[in-house]
Amino acid sequence: MRSVGTVLALVVLATVVATFARRWRIPAPSLLVVAGLAVALLPGTPEIRISPQIIGLVVLPPLLYASAEDMPWRELRAVWKPVGILAIGLVLASAAAVAAVAALVTPLSWEMAFVLGAVLASTDPVAVTALGRRLALPPRVQVLVQAESLFNDATSLVLVRVAAGIAIASAAASWGAATGQFFLLAGGGTVIGTAVAGVVTLIRRRTEDPVLETVIALVTPYAAYLLAEVAHTSGVTSCVVAGVVLGGRGDRLTNARIRLQLHAVYGTVVFLLESVVFSLIGLALPAQVRALAHADRSWPLYALAVAATLVAVRLLWLAPLSAVVQREGGVARPNWRIPMVLTWAGTRGVMPLAAALSIPEAGKDGTPLADRPLVLVLTTSVVVVTLVVQGFTLAPVVRASGIALEPAHTAREEAEARSHLAHAGLARLEELAELEVVPEVVLDRLRRGLTARLDDARDRLSRSDGGVATESADRVYRQLRRDLIAVESGELQRLYDNHAISDTTRRRLQRALDLEEARLSDA
Repeated sequence: MRSVGTVLALVVLATVVATFARRWRIPAPSLLVVAGLAVALLPGTPEIRISPQIIGLVVLPPLLYASAEDMPWRELRAVWKPVGILAIGLVLASAAAVAAVAALVTPLSWEMAFVLGAVLASTDPVAVTALGRRLALPPRVQVLVQAESLFNDATSLVLVRVAAGIAIASAAASWGAATGQFFLLAGGGTVIGTAVAGVVTLIRRRTEDPVLETVIALVTPYAAYLLAEVAHTSGVTSCVVAGVVLGGRGDRLTNARIRLQLHAVYGTVVFLLESVVFSLIGLALPAQVRALAHADRSWPLYALAVAATLVAVRLLWLAPLSAVVQREGGVARPNWRIPMVLTWAGTRGVMPLAAALSIPEAGKDGTPLADRPLVLVLTTSVVVVTLVVQGFTLAPVVRASGIALEPAHTAREEAEARSHLAHAGLARLEELAELEVVPEVVLDRLRRGLTARLDDARDRLSRSDGGVATESADRVYRQLRRDLIAVESGELQRLYDNHAISDTTRRRLQRALDLEEARLSDA
């Protein structure tokens, strides 16, 4: 009962802190880590031990899936080359640099220093997505950071397995076998994730039951993750691929009412899991520190050295890559502020912690791994440092860089898109008027509503609407308005496909259309 009470108290604490973070416009992950650390230092707080199985099987799949589902296909196709370079090259460089620094400045053996480097080599998709949710970054910059964090885990997982094998069995590294293992993890996870997405697509196209759709959406990430793990491939990659594939076609699989319900349910699940998991990171650190040997008491300095190494390697890697990409895009003078933002956005989070916790406690001969407690402390403390320092300062860095999209730009793009949608609706309405199959009173009401949308898009005035007296006319109006919403949704997709609007604007306007369609169905 005590453990159940602790979990419930943690959920309440995390929810309260996350709510205040949203109200104060503070990055929720950063504030949650600080709150968890503060609670853990209070007298009488029970010791919190995080199970890697709980994080891997319960927490990670839906969070990874939700992050991947938000990934826009168009921007992802545009940045796949730099993402591939970062997902492999930067991970290897970061692991090597951290291993070298840790072997020099910490008491860790070179084997366990290699383990630490592999664990911390990749950025974390959960943290990156949570921190970047409120930043007005240009679409390609946002997608680059998010896609890198989603697709670099296969490289990091292979390194962790190789490093752990060396530390546990004292065996020499076989890089040929490691390369094969990488392709098995990444390739197998990709195949399984695509297959799961295909099966789910077939099922969702054949059902309109909101409850069943919600259950399928909640089960999908767990199915992708578990099937891949059973097949000894990457569950993380499988979950990410399934989310990207289904996210790109989600609007075509369900109706407006179900999309709104799924958005609400998944938003609640992600909010709770993110709140709890970031609180756990702060709560776990004091207990891990108490388990250290006396010789390891300089761990804060070690953690700062490792965190600084990660930032420095990331900047040295991103600066030339950004210059090459910008020159290929026709930019005469590369903007050096972009690599600074990309560097500062590369936080660590849940994934490194889960990888560190998965390290066995003893070697093949049964001898305890003496350096494992220090690896856990350094991993958790580096995660805390990046989430707190980079998390709290990321928004000011983005503002100072000048690359953030101005609110006026976003508002103008949305107003122009609304104008296009209204024009598409009016054009369809005139076609119906020429056929003379719709009562004139219904046409007038629809015309007034669309004209009001045009006025709202032009000068942001309040929207107005007319009224139809008879029940029959009202029924015809609702049906025709749903037809016009379908026309507007098609126009919205066309604008997005033609690069006239961003994915954020497309999602916002599609949600507005879904809300109106749901209201028409309820009437």
